[in-house]
Amino acid sequence: MAKKIIQSVFCLSLISMSLSGHSALRQYSAKIEHSQWQLKGDTRLQCTLSHNVPGYGEAMFTSMASKQLNMEFELDMLRLPKSYGVAAVYSVPPKWMPGHTQRAIADMPIRKQYDGDLPEQAAWTMLSELEKGFWPTIYYQDWYNKYDRVAVGLNASNFAEPYEEFAKCVANLLPYSFDDIAYTVLTYQFNNTQLTKFSEKRLAMISDYLKEDAELELVLLDGYTDSFGGRAINEKLSIQRAAEIKEFFSSRGVSPERINITGHGERRHVSPNINETTRAKNRRVVIRMSKA
Repeated sequence: MAKKIIQSVFCLSLISMSLSGHSALRQYSAKIEHSQWQLKGDTRLQCTLSHNVPGYGEAMFTSMASKQLNMEFELDMLRLPKSYGVAAVYSVPPKWMPGHTQRAIADMPIRKQYDGDLPEQAAWTMLSELEKGFWPTIYYQDWYNKYDRVAVGLNASNFAEPYEEFAKCVANLLPYSFDDIAYTVLTYQFNNTQLTKFSEKRLAMISDYLKEDAELELVLLDGYTDSFGGRAINEKLSIQRAAEIKEFFSSRGVSPERINITGHGERRHVSPNINETTRAKNRRVVIRMSKA
């Protein structure tokens, strides 16, 4: 009788331990021999360093063309979160690095039906930890099984060479984005279609961008002149200026059907026509570009 009571108490203790938070840790990471890092999107507009996590999804570090250096981490999950929460991100030493302790990197918000992501500072920290051989690991309570916790580890094996290629790609990104050139005003020298030096540089920026991405949905070109000269001549000149910019876009791979030009002549001034300095601001072509 006493033996049965002891067995019953032991079983109840196990059940109690199970219900009181002693959950299992379900781990996802690539094996050392299968750890693969690869550079994706190697252009002057975007660089992405990708790592496959078997059975879980894909981890990606991405930097985009911009005025400022930027970085973002995204955890592309095969099973999107079913609830909201917070994941803890740690730098974990692999078993062959005894004596090192894990260090906290950041907290990653878990949003329902969205992939996980981290901003610039945390993303750069994860990359530098990988470079040193540590495994950035993401821990959270499973949203499908209340008894499990999940650990997603990024294996640092075979990281060095792809990371070097990624760093070169980031260094070669354009120092501006589409938003920086989507609205551009080009100005002209007096009574001709010759751009000012500043506008030539702006057009060169657009040219460099179009070498990487000519898939524009629409380009609107509006030509204007100052009020010096006759109305008919000025209208013709404004159309000629816009037409030359259209030819430029077409030569860079943009479909002519997507480019609309309008010549406004000396109408719609943005500056008084009282002297050469103020009139110069009215001699212009306004470029407006949009993407799908």
